[in-house]
Amino acid sequence: MALTDKPVTTFLDELASNAPAPGGGSVAALSGALGAALVSMVCNLTVGKKKYADVQDDIEALLAQSEALRQELTDLLEEDVKAYTAYSVAAKMPRDTEEEKAERTKAMQAALKVATDVPLRIAEAAVKVMDLCMPSAEKGNKWAVSDAGVAVLMAEAALRSAALNVLINLGTIKDQDFVAEKRTHLDNLLAGKGVMRDQIYDYVVSKL
Repeated sequence: MALTDKPVTTFLDELASNAPAPGGGSVAALSGALGAALVSMVCNLTVGKKKYADVQDDIEALLAQSEALRQELTDLLEEDVKAYTAYSVAAKMPRDTEEEKAERTKAMQAALKVATDVPLRIAEAAVKVMDLCMPSAEKGNKWAVSDAGVAVLMAEAALRSAALNVLINLGTIKDQDFVAEKRTHLDNLLAGKGVMRDQIYDYVVSKL
């Protein structure tokens, strides 16, 4: 059974256990999916309302994007579990001979790259969710503006949580070209997002 098909309490129990996954990467994906779902909520509370007739097209476009991102992040939660589990399997490979050690190292390095790419994709999706928060706050149902504020906090938490998972993996990857490329990409994703979060949060507070 997929982790996302299990009860919340089961997810939390597995998260709290000594199992290698789910972990921080899964939490990052879940946080992003929650942010996207909140944007969808704001949109769904706005669609069809006469008071917001002039923004219906914009809201429907936002809803389509937030729902696509919610699904993407839900899928990435599962992918993160698979990626880290694959790394754990590689780490347990035999290493009694030099040949076995070389094969184990090769497998671990390959698994680490996958385990880096998944949270990087979570970070990319989280940024896209953040991009939807201000327009949903500005154009959405005013009674749900606080939900748009929570959405940006969840999305930014997803971004920074995913970033930590990228960084811890990069620290043990030997391919320095790969490391440099992913670090630059991550830095670009993180740039200015604290300011963006504060701007949206302050806007939401001003409307309460």
